[in-house]
Amino acid sequence: MTSDGPPPDSPSPTARRRRLTALLPDLAPWRSSRDFRLLWCAGAITVFGTFLTVVALPLQLKELTGSTLAVGALGAVELVPLLVFGLYGGALADSVDRRRLIVGSELALGLISALLLLNSLLPHPLVWPLYAAAALSSALTGLQRPALDAIVPRIVRHDQLAAAAALNALRWQIGAIAGPALAGGLLALAGLRWAYAIDAATFAVSVLLSRRLAPSPASHDAEKPSLRVIAEGARYAWSRKELLGTYAVDVLAMLFAYPLAIFPFLADDLHAPWSLGLMYAALPAGSLLVSLTSGWTGRVHRQGRAIVLAAAGWGLAIAAAGQLRQVWAVLLLLTLAGAFDMVSGIFRSAMWNQTIPDELRGRLAGIELLSYSSGPQLGQVRVGGMAALMGVRAAVSAGGLLCFAGVALLALGLPKLRAYDARTDEHARRMRERRTPAADDRTGDRAPDLGRPGAEAQDTDPAAV
Repeated sequence: MTSDGPPPDSPSPTARRRRLTALLPDLAPWRSSRDFRLLWCAGAITVFGTFLTVVALPLQLKELTGSTLAVGALGAVELVPLLVFGLYGGALADSVDRRRLIVGSELALGLISALLLLNSLLPHPLVWPLYAAAALSSALTGLQRPALDAIVPRIVRHDQLAAAAALNALRWQIGAIAGPALAGGLLALAGLRWAYAIDAATFAVSVLLSRRLAPSPASHDAEKPSLRVIAEGARYAWSRKELLGTYAVDVLAMLFAYPLAIFPFLADDLHAPWSLGLMYAALPAGSLLVSLTSGWTGRVHRQGRAIVLAAAGWGLAIAAAGQLRQVWAVLLLLTLAGAFDMVSGIFRSAMWNQTIPDELRGRLAGIELLSYSSGPQLGQVRVGGMAALMGVRAAVSAGGLLCFAGVALLALGLPKLRAYDARTDEHARRMRERRTPAADDRTGDRAPDLGRPGAEAQDTDPAAV
């Protein structure tokens, strides 16, 4: 006799829906925090426009110079301002109103996009304004990004920080995919000037939204930025070897395996110039796949180990992409690399935001900025130089292998990174105790948690922006 019902061990439709829901992003921060919604929307608009310029600027430099070294030199031009203003911006974020710092730097970044537009309108555009714009943008990013990172734990409840991490990553990925994809067609049909014009317009909208954020003043005993104050943050970071490990892993991954600067040349080498926009979009597309299924990240507590494995996977995927000649296979591997990078980024930010005290958050965010931004800048110089010496595809593949080897050696040398567990780490416990219900009320959310069932048990989950 046969049964019309499901097998005894088959999950019910309700159970399957719950499993699917557990994978989807948690929207609790969006529902409960007005300031988070404003910050998310402003960031989404800015990211979209910025990625138009990310594609347009190196392409314009390639057209004007025809040199891989000239394109790779963008990284060198951006590095010094980032180093200087990243550290200063971190100290500034701990001593001034973070909202005012965000709005002012956003306005200045929009003016730079307008200057790029004016240069592109000249009969013979100049090269030096491209480098000047890159340097100024890097300096302003160094001033702004620590404040953006440091403001999130103030406007999002502690038990919703993991969800905020995934939603902020999703925001970046939407712009990172849509921007380059639009840029490919826009540059081919309308030219560089439209990319710069749209970027400037997005900054104007972002400024209007950011001005509506509630004030985020410094603590009453905050000190003015100084070398001593910056050194205090550096000493704290040095005392936390697991934090140092997260910074070092990211620097290694980007230094050796960040090939964006030579994507225009890689597309030509593969006889597929039409694929340039898709190459820029492939990495964030992989990241997007992780963000859209990010529910599982809240159940991972050995975050240090996850960072190491993901960074190693990033290096191997980039190495394989450099070996293949089929453009669709290269795009697939770049997408896989982006997925690995997103996993690493979520858990790096988890360790930062769930363990660093608020009074040091800006300065540590400045150090974080150096780790995840200086690596790509140096990586552009590295890949441009290696491509000039050994060819485009060989430079991509060799960098991926160097990344894998470097991450493996770092993991062996920093056992505290491998052993980090959010459930037992003393710094994570201390931060949970400091974020009392009264402190969480300052986010404007006094209602019960609106996230997935069981979210009240996730107060050790990661957070990032």
